[in-house]
Amino acid sequence: MAGNHNRPMFAPLRNDTFLRACLRQPTTHTPMWLMRQAGRYLPEYRATRVKAGNSFMGLATNVPYATEVTLQPLERYALDAAILFSDILTVPDAMGLGLSFGAGEGPKFAHPVRDEAAVAALQVPDLDKLRYVFDAVTSIRRALDGRVPLIGFSGSPWTLACYMVEGGGSDDYRLVKSMLYGRPDLMHRILDVNARAVTAYLNAQVDAGAQALMVFDSWGGVLADGAFQRFSLDYTRRVVAGLQRHKDGQRIPVIVFTKGGGPWLPEIADCGADVVGLDWTVNLGRARAAVGAKVALQGNLDPAVLFAPPEAVAREAVAVLDSFGPPQRADGGWDGHVFNLGHGISQHTPPEHVTALVEAVHAHSRRLRNPG
Repeated sequence: MAGNHNRPMFAPLRNDTFLRACLRQPTTHTPMWLMRQAGRYLPEYRATRVKAGNSFMGLATNVPYATEVTLQPLERYALDAAILFSDILTVPDAMGLGLSFGAGEGPKFAHPVRDEAAVAALQVPDLDKLRYVFDAVTSIRRALDGRVPLIGFSGSPWTLACYMVEGGGSDDYRLVKSMLYGRPDLMHRILDVNARAVTAYLNAQVDAGAQALMVFDSWGGVLADGAFQRFSLDYTRRVVAGLQRHKDGQRIPVIVFTKGGGPWLPEIADCGADVVGLDWTVNLGRARAAVGAKVALQGNLDPAVLFAPPEAVAREAVAVLDSFGPPQRADGGWDGHVFNLGHGISQHTPPEHVTALVEAVHAHSRRLRNPG
C-alpha cells in the first residue's frame, strides 16, 4: 500500500461467469453482454443524456452520468458484465486532435493527421487528460458493488488511425489508405504512437478497476489481406503483449474484436488475446472447431435480429448457442463462449426484445449443459 494511497478498494465479485467463460473455465450458463448496451435504445439513457446537455461527451466526461448510464442496462436486464461508458476516440482527443460530435452527426476531428508535420508532432498523450475515464472506471466498479465484472476498452491502433487521418467516419477510407500505400512510413509512425498510447490507456483502466479489457478493431475488416496483418493485427498484438494481465490475484482477460475479421480468424486467435470476438458473418461452430482450444469466442448474433418479434429473437439466440454447442468437450475440458451481438446494438431496438434475448440465452445455455 505504501506510495499508493489512492488505491481503490472494491466489493468481492458475486457473478464471475463472464470472466470464467473468457478463461475457458466451467460455467453454469453462457454469460452475455451487448456491445453498446448502454445507449440510445433505452429511454432512461436518453433522459440522462438530456440532463448532460444532450451531448455524448457531456455524458462520457461526467463521472456520475457515465456511472449512471453504465448501470442502466443492468437494472433492466440480467446481463453478466458491464462495459465502461466511453468512446474509442478519447485517446486521439487527448492527443489534441479536437474531437466534437455534431447534433445528429458522427464524430469529427478539427485537426486530422494528414501530412508529415502532423504525423511528426503526434505523441502518446498525457494520461492525466484521460483522468475522467479512469475516475469513471473506479466509480462504476464501486457502484456495481460486485454484481458483475466491469470491462474496460479501447479502439485498436488501426481503427484510431482511420478516424485520425480521415477526420471522422468514412465510406471509402480513401485518405487513410492513400497514406498506407503511398507513405507507409507515416502510417507506421501513427500506428506506433497509437499502440503505445492504447497500451498505457488500457493498463490505467486496469489500475482504476477494470476487470477485463476489450480492443475494438472496428475497421480491420476494410483492409486487404496482407495489409491487415501489417497495419492492424501486428499493432493489436503489440498492445496485447504490453497489457497488465493480473491484478489483485485475478487474471484480466483480453478480448479482441475485428469486424470483418472472419478470413483471418486463426491469425487473430494467435495475437495473445484470451477471447476473439466474431461478427455475424462467421459460423460459430466452425470457428470453435478451428480455434476453440486456444481462445474463447464472443458473439455473434446479427443485431438486426432484435427488430424481429420476441419469439424470433429467442429462436435466433438458440441457433447461435446450438452452433457453438455444449461448451464442455468430450475430453472433459471447456471451450469458452460469451454471447454477444456481432456488432453494437442499434438505437432503434425495442428494449423488450432484449429481455427476450437475455432470457433465451440464459435458459437455453443451461439446457445445453444439463440436457436431462
